[in-house]
Amino acid sequence: MKNEELQFNKNEDANLLLMSEVRQRLDKIKLGGGKKNIEKQHVKGKLTARERIEALLDQDATQFEVGAFAGFEMYEEQGGCPAAGVIVIIGYVEGRQCIVVANDATVKAGAWFPITAKKNLRAQEISMENRLPIIYLVDSAGVFLPMQDEIFPDKEHFGRIFRNYAQMSSMCITQIAAIMGSCVAGGAYLPIMSDEAMIVEGTGSVFLAGPYLVKAAIGEEVDLETLGGATSTTEISGVTDYKCKNDQECIERIRSIMSKLGDANKAGFNRSKSSLPKKNEKEMLGILPTDSGQQYDTYEIIKRLVDDSAIDEYKPGYGKTIICCYARIDGWAVGIVANQRKLVKNKKGEMQFGGVIYSDSADKAARFIMNCNQKKIPLVFLQDVTGFMVGSKSEQGGIIKDGAKMVNAVANSVVPKITIVIGNSYGAGNYAMCGKAYDPRIIVGWHTAKIAVMGGDQAANVLLQIHKATLKAKGEEITPEVEKKLLDEITQRYEKQTTPFYAASRLWIDAIIDPLETRKVISMAIEAANNAPIEKQFNVGIIQT
Repeated sequence: MKNEELQFNKNEDANLLLMSEVRQRLDKIKLGGGKKNIEKQHVKGKLTARERIEALLDQDATQFEVGAFAGFEMYEEQGGCPAAGVIVIIGYVEGRQCIVVANDATVKAGAWFPITAKKNLRAQEISMENRLPIIYLVDSAGVFLPMQDEIFPDKEHFGRIFRNYAQMSSMCITQIAAIMGSCVAGGAYLPIMSDEAMIVEGTGSVFLAGPYLVKAAIGEEVDLETLGGATSTTEISGVTDYKCKNDQECIERIRSIMSKLGDANKAGFNRSKSSLPKKNEKEMLGILPTDSGQQYDTYEIIKRLVDDSAIDEYKPGYGKTIICCYARIDGWAVGIVANQRKLVKNKKGEMQFGGVIYSDSADKAARFIMNCNQKKIPLVFLQDVTGFMVGSKSEQGGIIKDGAKMVNAVANSVVPKITIVIGNSYGAGNYAMCGKAYDPRIIVGWHTAKIAVMGGDQAANVLLQIHKATLKAKGEEITPEVEKKLLDEITQRYEKQTTPFYAASRLWIDAIIDPLETRKVISMAIEAANNAPIEKQFNVGIIQT
């Protein structure tokens, strides 16, 4: 018992330390371009992006930030791009759940980097999938020209955002834009493609070409206000709909519009009165090891996430390396698919490795996912997976067929999917457990998340063998010292690429969250999904049984 208590305390201390690192980095990110640039915004009479959002959203209501770590440790030669230069938050305005997208003018004057476009597209994707109203607080200098070739022409680049505006309008998704600063070039179309657009007097401007470009192009000398200021656009061109004296009046105008929206049709997901877990949620930090190779009992995590710590387990005696169960989270009925990280014994008395997907567990999970689609129950995936079982026995037992069956069920699911990456997320296990490529409505990671093709040790040794073969072909001698140095360098580089920070910076996950926020994130995601009725019939196509 003492050993268990000691391990619990060690886990808790290690997790608290890692969570502190996440918070410290997040605090720095929230400063955007730094205190000097924040002060410059204030001198101009402008609120910062985060201050605008704080004033807009309902006080004391829950909220979830998407992509806070986007751009983390990227573009360092260009001075960095904290939070990708744009803030995206799912929250509530006048009691209505919505998405707010705000350019951060303290970061390169709100210029668009490649990751900025990707983050905006993610915000629109969430809005479209869940039929959520979206509010744009515009204050941007436009595309970051030194990187225009990575932002402008491709399918998932800047132009896709225009296309989405038009598609969202046809889907009757409310779009409101507030021009609270600069809005130039192609970006000028974006707020004007919204349902309603407002502009702040004195600081807001919108035009295809600014004074310098107009002078260079046609020789005309014209000032900013005449080109596209608040008076010009509301009283002469009619490009914008409302003129506001300052940021605060603009925010109040948005709140007034939002207060009058009609209700949306609901998907009809089942919800009852919310109950807290009977088991202490904080104990998850003592149960969860920070060493991704250590075992733990996933049931103990689940019971600290679900209402009343109560589950109805599906096929409990079969396919034990994946746990499938019905439960409630914040009152919402959910189907949970989770990797069991503890060594288990199968029906033949054989030991199976925790975190590995075997044929029987893949078969069980596929059937459970089909059941949830049949019953219209949202799916929650708890990922801590090292991959599918390999070897002659598994291959002859049909692991590829059963794995394909599970992937097929995940890919074709029509109910909302929410993915929580608790620990490992390796190889095809990432796919089968609804990684980013399989369209989860929201995908987040804990501070212990690791996403890669394979584990660090295995990958480093494979890469080392390739590197050694290359050097040997060149006639270079490889001493034990050189080999160790190479292995250390490869391991360090690979391990950096598997961290949750690396994944979040590239938007492979939407956020790194405190495990104690998991219930909130899942509940908000299902509430958002409930705004979008399921219109597609579930069909897995050709699937081998």
